Amino acid sequence: MTVPTLIRVAAILHGFIAVGLGVFCLPAIQNLLHGRDIPIVMGFPAYGRGPFERVGIPTTIPLLAAFLLVCILELVAGVLLWGGHKSGAILALALLPIGGIFWWGFALPIPPIFALIWTILILLNWQAFV
Repeated sequence: MTVPTLIRVAAILHGFIAVGLGVFCLPAIQNLLHGRDIPIVMGFPAYGRGPFERVGIPTTIPLLAAFLLVCILELVAGVLLWGGHKSGAILALALLPIGGIFWWGFALPIPPIFALIWTILILLNWQAFV
């Protein structure tokens, strides 16, 4: 089976978001474990001081662990998409609302843009999935 290029693009976007965001969860969790503040990455706080905190939800280890799990699942979706599996498309679409909550709560501007693109690519190529 040949996987359409646009599905591969969706897979790459998933991988980029999953790894790019997930990797910064680890130092943030480690800092909180040691009683330190969240790290600053490229001049911005890693997963803190965003809408979550403004509505009374502090950045905690369980919150970061949940976000890391979402990132891992996004990576799984990307790998499945790369192989042209419908389960990857279903997982990618199912993760949208959960990821969206975290993207909003941590004030992450890039993932919603990528999510819009990968969702369109998945839906336009739905017939290609096995």
